[in-house]
Amino acid sequence: MNSTSARPVSSPSDVTMGLALMFLSVMFSPLIDIFAKLAVVTVPSAEVTAGRFAVQALCMLPIVIWRRSFDDFSWRQSLFHAIRGLIITISMICFVTTLKYMAVADAIAIFFVEPIIVTILGGIFLKETIGWRRYTACGVGFFGAMLIIQPSFNEVGYIALLPVLTALCIAIFVLMTRVLSHKEDPWAMQFQMGIWGLIFCAVLLFAGDGSGSDIFDPVMPLGNAWFYVAGVGAMAAIAGIFGVYAYRAAPASTLAPLQYFEIVSATIFAWLVFGDFPDAIKWLGIMIIIASGIYILWRERRFASKPVSDTSEVTLAP
Repeated sequence: MNSTSARPVSSPSDVTMGLALMFLSVMFSPLIDIFAKLAVVTVPSAEVTAGRFAVQALCMLPIVIWRRSFDDFSWRQSLFHAIRGLIITISMICFVTTLKYMAVADAIAIFFVEPIIVTILGGIFLKETIGWRRYTACGVGFFGAMLIIQPSFNEVGYIALLPVLTALCIAIFVLMTRVLSHKEDPWAMQFQMGIWGLIFCAVLLFAGDGSGSDIFDPVMPLGNAWFYVAGVGAMAAIAGIFGVYAYRAAPASTLAPLQYFEIVSATIFAWLVFGDFPDAIKWLGIMIIIASGIYILWRERRFASKPVSDTSEVTLAP
């Protein structure tokens, strides 16, 4: 949520730079999933997830040291960071497991119900004002997701529902981040998320050792698997850095619609690497999800552009 305190107005050049950085971010983001799908063929999902957190934390460490972000660590908030780490761990394991059985573009398209879930949970827990138009858009978006889930469910069973669980976890993660980001350095938060995620993955892998599970039983990666696991973390770090600086250069409401281009870039990469391409029904579902998400963002931006006459907190658009 935005407060009524003045926010520096971004110049046209800053907005252009922000759009360019966000474009790069959504171009690199699907590569996380491409590398994950390649890695999970021989490496358990939890181990791929641990590799992502390890590499991402190592990439963030020099930046955290250079920015002296350790000074901004709020150890009193460690419980909340631990919860964020647990949630992001669950979401990542679910999504990596999905990628073992589903096409990348289909999984990402289903995941993009996340902004819709954020809208609903924001109304429930953060008391944000959500009107009938946005609830209708949420319903339409879920219908679009079902167009993708239904044939996938026939093919892979309940695995097709894991991207929805991933979206739910990320929505909770986003709401917690909204609250904590007002008090803490974003780089410090990202670093702590990686450390806590790595800790939880280590516990799960230790508990799953010898179980024979293709999710929790650790193995020694062989050959290209090392490169694939490292690629997951590296792409996550690169996409995250581009995203952070994009949001520093331009308003979130300007950049948010561009995030849906990730579905397009994911489809292109998945087609080039795996030969996967959505059929007509799935494309219809993708278009419905994109349209409903952009409508929700448009309503929020339209409401946010209205003048506020008091000092209360601005709520989201009804």
